[in-house]
Amino acid sequence: MKTYKVNETISDSEFDGLTLDVFHYQYKYNAFYRQYCSLLGKEFSKVLTIRDIPFLPIQFFKNQEIKTGGWTTVETIFTSSGTTGTTTSQHFVRDLVFYKDISILGFEEQYGSIKDYCVLGLLPSYLERTGSSLITMVEEFIKLSKYPQSGFFLYNHAELAEILRGCRDRQIATLLIGVSFALLDFIEQHALDFPNLIVLETGGMKGRRKELIRENVHQLLKAQSGVTVIHSEYGMTELLSQAYSTGDGIFKTPPWMKILIREVNDPREILAPQQTGAINIIDLANIYSCSFIATDDIGRLNADNSFFVSGRIDTS
Repeated sequence: MKTYKVNETISDSEFDGLTLDVFHYQYKYNAFYRQYCSLLGKEFSKVLTIRDIPFLPIQFFKNQEIKTGGWTTVETIFTSSGTTGTTTSQHFVRDLVFYKDISILGFEEQYGSIKDYCVLGLLPSYLERTGSSLITMVEEFIKLSKYPQSGFFLYNHAELAEILRGCRDRQIATLLIGVSFALLDFIEQHALDFPNLIVLETGGMKGRRKELIRENVHQLLKAQSGVTVIHSEYGMTELLSQAYSTGDGIFKTPPWMKILIREVNDPREILAPQQTGAINIIDLANIYSCSFIATDDIGRLNADNSFFVSGRIDTS
């Protein structure tokens, strides 16, 4: 099997070949995934294209140890946020350094070197619990930043506003990454005039505010910050990779990640670009768990392989 550098550009045919190699590996060395494939009648010999690959429903991360290979040493367990009484997802991580490297490469694919940004994290709901993959990623970004102002902020909004004004006045490239409710809480108290600020929202009101569609959240943030576009990060506990939108809610994936859209009522049917359905994700970085995830998100795929997320499947 040919090997690739993780940030190497490959053709669609090369990606498909590599994806099938990963499927064969995970079918062989992930007993739970192999059982799932067999129950669908998708034995090894019947999977000839990536459209034949079974995508594992994301709910299984809530009640199964999804691990490929015979490894037993777990470096960390990423856990999802959840309301009281709900079962949260668990992603068993074999190599934490690999996750950090993947996160950096995915970000720098679209934004350039992380060290050149002042990185400000406004992620209270994530900081207040353990096991957040997002906190691990942003913590690594902060460590790599060359600016000492970089850091996390819980509810010390006045201090954050002061740092942002200083970055604006000194024309420092600045990244403010935050969960939606916290960004709205902050911007309502501290209106900014910082047109070059990158506001990167990670989605979610986490029960702290009324749920709003992404477009409405972005309109509110733009009105109070002086920026013309709001950026977004698309990631989840069950993945090691992230996709990013630099505006208009259109997300781009790193080279080792790909989106397919499935029919909601017939999950085996893969839809053509521009059709709306449920989002399947190929994340080749999930080599030690499962690289083929059927999410509960609704969206559509564009002809250039970028994608749009429009919401969640009802009752998911």
